[in-house]
Amino acid sequence: MQILTCPTQLQRLEGILRKSLPLALPVFGAVLNINRGNPGQFEVLVDKWPDFGAVLARPSGEVAGGTQGTAEGGDMVPWHMPVGFVGPWGHWGALWLYLGVLGAGLGYWACWKQGFAPAPGVRVGSLNPSHVDLLNDTWPYGGNARSRRYLAEILERFPQVCLEDSSGQPVAWVLTDHFGTGTHSYTLPEHRRRGHMQVALTVAAQRARARGFPTFG
Repeated sequence: MQILTCPTQLQRLEGILRKSLPLALPVFGAVLNINRGNPGQFEVLVDKWPDFGAVLARPSGEVAGGTQGTAEGGDMVPWHMPVGFVGPWGHWGALWLYLGVLGAGLGYWACWKQGFAPAPGVRVGSLNPSHVDLLNDTWPYGGNARSRRYLAEILERFPQVCLEDSSGQPVAWVLTDHFGTGTHSYTLPEHRRRGHMQVALTVAAQRARARGFPTFG
């Protein structure tokens, strides 16, 4: 396997993967993040360049059978797509990632309409590290120490959108992850059916597109 470190190679890989969407979606999203500052500290490997048949996106320093230079993620495992693209995932397994990306996560942010505005008394804000327990408690795959570390990491490194009430408390939010996909979108039960998620998704889509991310669902 060859690690791609040259920006020109990574930009070319992004263009190649774009032509293979949606099958290449998770690896494509990881490459997008790498080419835009690499907030997740990932690296990309290919079996050969430029005529590759498999791609691996993983935390920098990951090695077969464990990790090197990473504090967590010792059980990161690869998963395969039908066309041979490969990506990593950890505790929740490959099936969850595949369904999350193509199902509940909707791949990239879907932007159906323009001009959504928050409801009266609600404003666009942002989450902060003190909200990680709220995120962990409301995520279907959360509730444990590992999920809390994962959510704390993406909260620190990746874009997110939050709607706040007049007291500054979160009422709805949208997170992105290492693959440029939606990993945790939620509206508190007492604030549902008010259009909050439409607003949050639209703002997230607009911000993603401004960073050069395609938006579709």
